[in-house]
Order: sequence, then structure tokens, then C-alpha cells
Amino acid sequence: MAVDPDFLAHDATAPGPDGGIDPGPAPWRDPSRPVAERVEALLARMSLDEKLAQLVGLWVGADASGAVVAPHQNEMSDGALVWDEVIRDGLGQLTRPLGAAPVDPVAGARSLARSQAAIMSASRWRIPALVHEECLTGFTTWGATAYPVPLSWGAAFDPALVERMAARIGASMRAVGVHQGLAPVLDVSRDARWGRTEETIGEDPYLVGTLGAAYVRGLEGAGVIATLKHFAGYSASRAGRNLAPVSMGPRERADVILPPFEMALRDGGARSVMHSYADVDGVPAAADVGLLTTLLRDEWGFTGTVVADYFGIRFLQALHGVAQDEGEAAALALTAGVDVELPSVHCYGAPLRESVARGDVDESLVDRAARRVLAQKIGLGMLDDGWEPEPAGLDEVDLDDDENKALALRLAREAVVLLANPHATLPLRDLQRVAVVGPLADDPLAMMGDYTFPAHVAVHHPDVPPGVDAPTLLDALRGAGVDPLHAPGCAVTGDDTSGFAAAVRAAAAADVCVVAVGDRSGLFGRGTSGEGSDATGLRLPGVQEDLVRAVLGAGTPVVLVLVTGRPYAVGALSDDAAAVVQAFFPGQLGGQALAEVLLGAVNPSGRLPVGIPADPSGQPAPYLTAALGRRCDISSVDPTPRFPFGHGLSYTSFAWEGARVVGTADGQRARWDSAGSVQVEVLIRCSGDRAGTEVVQLYLHDPVAQVVQPVMRLVGYARVDLRPGEVARARFTVHADLASFTGLCGRRIVEPGDVELWLARSSADVHAVLPLSLEGPLREVGHDRVMTSSSAVALVEGAGGVVVS
Repeated sequence: MAVDPDFLAHDATAPGPDGGIDPGPAPWRDPSRPVAERVEALLARMSLDEKLAQLVGLWVGADASGAVVAPHQNEMSDGALVWDEVIRDGLGQLTRPLGAAPVDPVAGARSLARSQAAIMSASRWRIPALVHEECLTGFTTWGATAYPVPLSWGAAFDPALVERMAARIGASMRAVGVHQGLAPVLDVSRDARWGRTEETIGEDPYLVGTLGAAYVRGLEGAGVIATLKHFAGYSASRAGRNLAPVSMGPRERADVILPPFEMALRDGGARSVMHSYADVDGVPAAADVGLLTTLLRDEWGFTGTVVADYFGIRFLQALHGVAQDEGEAAALALTAGVDVELPSVHCYGAPLRESVARGDVDESLVDRAARRVLAQKIGLGMLDDGWEPEPAGLDEVDLDDDENKALALRLAREAVVLLANPHATLPLRDLQRVAVVGPLADDPLAMMGDYTFPAHVAVHHPDVPPGVDAPTLLDALRGAGVDPLHAPGCAVTGDDTSGFAAAVRAAAAADVCVVAVGDRSGLFGRGTSGEGSDATGLRLPGVQEDLVRAVLGAGTPVVLVLVTGRPYAVGALSDDAAAVVQAFFPGQLGGQALAEVLLGAVNPSGRLPVGIPADPSGQPAPYLTAALGRRCDISSVDPTPRFPFGHGLSYTSFAWEGARVVGTADGQRARWDSAGSVQVEVLIRCSGDRAGTEVVQLYLHDPVAQVVQPVMRLVGYARVDLRPGEVARARFTVHADLASFTGLCGRRIVEPGDVELWLARSSADVHAVLPLSLEGPLREVGHDRVMTSSSAVALVEGAGGVVVS
């Protein structure tokens, strides 16, 4: 049973300062009027204090000891905040009322509704608070489904499935009265040592953008505001350290970091953006007018809200040193375009009020932010006559129902990557003796990312059940009829090798040994992966690599299973292993998904969203790099990955043929109008004896440009599901805008010249090179450009050679 949720509840009958709502007409409550008209009618009647109250959050359940909040954040948690005083003039947001402690969701939702009633009753205008929660790997609350982490989304290469997952997450949140979700993370992975690599979708901006936009469509379609984070540049910190300064030129920011945010705003419809903690070239994002106003609003046309990352406004003074005090920090952030201070009221309270009174901050900036907040609440129907804080149907709420679990399992299955299988050791068949060793083989938290509730919050409440069932890999193998020998061998961290001997004995007594090693996700050094759990290198934590070597020495074929939040350099181990499988924190049903892949019930179809390095010290080295960033004779360091971006194997085989630019004769260089589209296609045949999925990847190569370009960059992909003997045509329509880049002028251009489109199985396995000539004038393109290609997969030949019309 979860703990009592009454830490949220307050007296819902407290009268407002004027005895209740203004008795005059209330056009802001009339849903037939335009939103802008309703906002202005209300804003004109509000005092400065009432407007300021809409710009702040309150974290009632925050643990000032630091168990839930981060270092520096716990120092700023103000235990002196008094509920009645804070809500006297209203409240903009309630911070994580269901996500800071293990609260039964139905009881918590009713307690939340009582708090909302108190907020409405305490102020003149009866404006409820907008409620936000974390939802990166599912709704981060007790009892809600824990889905795979975003790096697993990237491995699946399946936007439609990610959109369905997000829709289910959004439905769960709305069912208990939550309006806004702090997801997705659209940071492009730049250095895998960064602890939050598990929260990224991958190292390619096109992959991040397409999957991120799909997530946004799902969440927004369920009526929950998606919050894009972290805007922008956070993942490019020096040496992969959390919150470290970022050294990045404007071209890298424009061509690598920003496109996913553009795609998620324009193609996804996100209504909120969270600023990054990072400073880029000395300018913190929270104080960057050029980023948050000129670019985001003036150029991109964003009309939603910009919310602060937790304590990010105070960090302008406390960490960045660009503000003398909290009032100056508030002025910088409000001027830059930060509308809402989270998680609780600090800088946007008394310090901002005093700055306005002194004339240091123009009240019109307060009005600007309040206008955006009120428009969002009105858009959600929260100011309509008859709106009730308690959602209907609470008694039927189930946040981990069969549909949720089926989606979580399907995504986990699609995200498992078979890295190596040279002797066809997998799938495991007809084996009498199987050993399963390693610290992650029988750990219920092994599959969980840092923002899953069990890893994020429940670990601090050991006497409370985790809220969801999460069978381990060992459990799942036993459930499938395997009776393995088991020995953990070692822990994820530490130097204790006393368990090695038992692990080696188990391996020696078996026909095959599965070794499960990797990460334990946790925050700020409490794990080996996750927010603030950064790494100095990419060697497996603790003595796990030594354990694998010891087990390899037993002479039994070893299947190496990696369950991690980042890629680790396992080159030498993978060379000696009989097979290697990679999973990126695949969620509560990840153990089952892995067991099904190992036993052959599921044919793996995952592809790497980040390359796996050959050397643990050779970072950062993403595939998206120029020619001089690759192996060359002028350096003794070879950054070539052991397993490249896009790599993944199957238990069946596929033959590729007929690659061409549609409408172009063989041997001809196709013409591509610099303002138009081309179509390319390839035929994929399932030439193996079982059904499987091939992931066709399309890359652009621009050999000569006015500024240095990456050797290749992803511009399209498609999953192709086939049964034995079937043939499908994968066709891509690619607009010339996808060949654009930031030119010498500092603006995005499409430059005429020769380019190539590469159809590939991975970034290191190119099947066909299709030469094209971009013809026409040099064009400048903006935020309205075409940002994605379209793909169509059609069956053209069935099993047995039957032609499909």
C-alpha cells in the first residue's frame, strides 16, 4: 500500500481575500469567446501580485534533504514557504504532486483536487494551478507503467510506436488531473560520458527529431502539454559533465542541436519549452534573449510557455554568476523570455515584485508572461464555467493496464539490438544446461532508467512496494522453461571479486553462459548512469569487465548481454564472446523482451542509435562528423566505432536489390531541383527461413560545400517487416531542403552542386550510392522548410514469388 497522500491536501473552503470571485461579468469564463479576448479581459483586472502568482510553481512534496532534488537544489528548497501565503493571490503551477513520493494515484488525485479547490477559493479569480509531472519513461508516479528509456526509442526506429506510447502516457496523466509533462528530451547525444545519455534518443538530429516529434504528437493528442527540453545545448557539455560549460559554435548549434526542437514544435505541436541549465559560449540559456525570444518566438513563431528547469533562474546568480542577486536573476530570465519559475516561487516572487516597484523591470514583461500562462490554462478549459478539479472516472483508473504493458513490451522487443552473432549461437536452442551470471541478471531495477518511478523515487522508500511488476532476466528465462545455474559474480560497482569463482564454476558446468552486465541508473552519483551520474571513460563500471573475462576463461560459449544507459567500449570482450546483445534500459518488461530474443521467440530488429566505441577513452566520437573526424593517417588515434550508428543484426537474412532514383536511367546522375523533391527506392527480399524486420536507412553525402560538412547524415529511415520469400519496395521522397546547412552567411541554405544519397543498413554498411546533381539557384530556407522525408513500404512479391498488385 502506498503512503498517505494527505501531504497534498489543504482546506478547500478558505475564503478569498475579497470573499470570493468578482461579482461582475466574467468574459474570461466564456468558451465561446476567442482565447486572446478572454485573456485580456482577465489580465486587465489582475493586480501585479496576482499576475506574478501565475508565473510561479509550488513543490509541496519536495524533500529538502536532497533525496529527490539535486545537489544545489536541496540547498534552495525553502521550507519556510507557507501554503496559505503562497496561494493567497493564486498559483501558476503545482509541481509533481503525484511524483515526489509513492502515493496511490487515485487517492493522490483526490487530494490534488482538494488542493486545486483551495487554490481557486483563496484567490479572487478562482484560477486553478496547472499541474505538471515528469513523464520521460512513462508517467513518473507510483503504479504507472515504466516504459523503455528514450535511447531505446532510438534503437527501435519506430515513430508510430513511440507516438502510441506517448498517447497512453498522456491518457494516464489526464486521468488523474495532470496537465503538463516534462518530456521529451531532445538533446542530441554528443559525448556518451554524459550521464543523461540514456535520456537522449541518439546521436543523430534527424532520428532525435522524428521520434521526438512523434512523442509530442502522442502526448499533445491526449490533451497533455508536452515540454521540450533542454533548450538548448545541454548535452554538449565539456567532458560530458552535467551542467558543465558548453563550447559550441553557432553552426553546430544550428545544424545539430536545434533541428530536433524545430521538428517537435512544428511537426509535433509542443506547447511548452524548458530552458537548459547550460551556458553556451558564456551565455546561460535562461538569460539568452537571442535563444528564447528572437529565435524561438520571433523566427520560429512559438506562442506557448517557456518554463524554467528546476531552480534554473536562481542558478543565474548561484552557479553562473551573471546576476548579483535574485532580483537581477529574475529580471534577466523574464527579459529573455522565461515565463514560469519552477519548481517553487523564489526569484519571481518578492525579488521580482521589488524590481518592478523600483522600475528595474517593466511590468509589461510580467504581463507578457502572464498572458501566455493564462492563454494556456484557458486553452485547457480550466477557466470555463463548470470546470471541476477532480477528473471523472477516478475509481476506474489503472495506470498499468494491459494495453500499457503490451506497448511497453513491444517497444522493449523492438529496441533490443543484436550486435554480434558470428557462430549463430543465438537463438538458444535445445540446451540442457544454461548458466546466467552477472549483477544485472536478477536485479529488478536493472531495466529501469533514471526517470522511471522505481529508480527515481521508490528507491528512497524501501518499505513501499515499487508499484509495478518488473520480472528480471532470470525470472523471464525461468518463466520460459529454462532452469539456469545462477551466480551474480559481482556488483555493478565496487571492487569485490569474491563472487567470480562461483560464476566461473556455473559457466564451466553449462553448455552456454549468459552474462548480464551494465549500469544501475540513479541520480547524482547514486548510479552509474542517469542525471549527474557522469563517467570519466567508457569502460564497464566496477569489476564487471574482469568478471566477463573470467567467465570467458571457462571455455563455455558466452552470450554477453549489455543493459546500459550509454554505450560502453566492449571491443575485446565482443571479439571473444559467442554473441553480444545490447539493450538500453528497456523498462519494466525488458527482462521478458531480452529472454524472448535470447530464446528466439522474438527476432531482434533494433538498430544502434549511438555508436559503440572500440576504445573506452576515444570520446567523444559520434558518427556525425567531418572526414577529419574519422580515421586518417595524420593522427595515431582511430575513433572508428566497434559497432556503428544504425548497426543491428537479425536471425534471418535480407537481400537488397534494385536501388535507384525513380525516373532516372541506370548510370545517369539524377537531376534534383534545389527547390524540389526526388524519389529513391530499393527492393528488400527476406532471403532467410524466418520472418524479420530490416531497417532501411537513407543518408545524404555532400562531398563539396562552402563549409565543412559531415561525411554523411541521416535523412530517412523505414522499418520493413517481411516473411520468408517476401519482397517489399521501400521508397523515400526527399525534398532538397533536407540538403540544407548553415552557410558562410550564418543562414541556412540549399547550395547547388553534386550530392549523393546512400541507401544503407548502417552508417558503416552502405548498399547503394545514388549520385544526384542539385540544380537551380542557391536558396535560403527557414523554419518553414521541409524537415523530414516521407517513406512508403509496399509488398511487391509474396512468399513463393507471387506478385502483389
